[in-house]
Amino acid sequence: MKVKVISRNPDDYLRETKKDLHKMPRNYNPSLHPFEAPREYVQALNATKLERVFAKPFLGCLDGHRDGVSCFAKHPQSLSCLISGGYDGQICVWDLPTRNNMRNFYGHEGFVHGITYMPDGKSFISVGNDKSIKFWKTAQPDFGEDEEPFHTILSRTVLMGISHHRHESLFATCGEVCQLWDESRSEPLKTLKWGVDSLHAVTFNMVETSLLASCASDRSIILYDQREAKPLRKVIMTMRPNKLAWNPMEAFTFSVANEDYNLYTFDTRRLKNPVKIHKGHVSAVTDVDYSPTGQEIVSGSYDKTIRIYSVFKNFSRDVYHTKRMQHITCIGWSLDNKYIFSGSDEMNIRLWKARASEKLGVVRQRERMAFRQNETLKEKFSAHPQVRRIAQHRHVPRKVFNDQRKQNSIREREVKKELNRRKHSKPGKHVHIPEKQKVILSEKK
Repeated sequence: MKVKVISRNPDDYLRETKKDLHKMPRNYNPSLHPFEAPREYVQALNATKLERVFAKPFLGCLDGHRDGVSCFAKHPQSLSCLISGGYDGQICVWDLPTRNNMRNFYGHEGFVHGITYMPDGKSFISVGNDKSIKFWKTAQPDFGEDEEPFHTILSRTVLMGISHHRHESLFATCGEVCQLWDESRSEPLKTLKWGVDSLHAVTFNMVETSLLASCASDRSIILYDQREAKPLRKVIMTMRPNKLAWNPMEAFTFSVANEDYNLYTFDTRRLKNPVKIHKGHVSAVTDVDYSPTGQEIVSGSYDKTIRIYSVFKNFSRDVYHTKRMQHITCIGWSLDNKYIFSGSDEMNIRLWKARASEKLGVVRQRERMAFRQNETLKEKFSAHPQVRRIAQHRHVPRKVFNDQRKQNSIREREVKKELNRRKHSKPGKHVHIPEKQKVILSEKK
């Protein structure tokens, strides 16, 4: 007589140690799991709700400036150091983990327009209203010593911005003209000019380090190459660009913060129109910065909000604001891709989480696996109306909300007017022009 016996190998379901997870044998045949999709949808919905419940991005502020914050610089090799400059010429050195003001001194008379670290991080350079370029040591002076620059260069014009080469001892300044300097010389190596009144922002490319770009007062973006004797290309926009940031992972991509409430991402290989238009702000965008991964950008605006965008999408994935925060003057993304710094004209620098609901501190393995599963489920059901509504809903200040409604109504009215004009005119008289092509007025080489 044959007897059927169920036999199992203990190695298939027993744990080696108490800290291991239980092994669960499972048959993945879909016919045996008819309610799998409804269960996963409920899990995705709950995960999306919990994400909004735990969304608390604000971490703290750095208080020590006596006037508005005009600019700051991130240390190229350390995550715990930040330097900021103010409207009154004050320069502060911050220790981010403890949020302490390590040094505090007046370096310029009037605005500090720009500040940047040298590649080794042992010293930094600042420019201001007093037409001077000053070199400072990162280390604190010894007891009894005064805060004095170890080198000073006087310029003939007011300098509005500064950017340092990633590897070499070169840096660029902008004002009436764009100038390239060497740290060991008191005269500029090269002066680049293309018939504009003034330049208010300049930035070196992080990948193709010989390239740099600047924003000019005649609503133009000018591209330079330090190996050439004259500028390369010039693009004139409908409204003035305020700041520019290069993608740290792609040499040919950069984003511009514009006066017309939008951000524009360009590809240098085709500058006739932008690749993406990032919308959402209701006032002039004052600054922009890329994440270290090159996948996201953060912007600060005159409407007192911070927005985070994906480089592939038109609208922001998150909006940060507080009641006391005023106009944003400078914005930055930390080099570990976890934090965002913002400076505003009410004398504070604020620290934010790059992902509002992310858990800080030690994350256990089981927590990490649960977070990963929730992210997968949220991505899988992201197009579902209920999940999408909860994920995209944000509370914004009443003024921002009303301005958004007003701008949307204006935009809808213009679209309707254009449709009626084409509908009641002769064929071919009014041709539809895409929004991307309206941004650029002309391109020069």
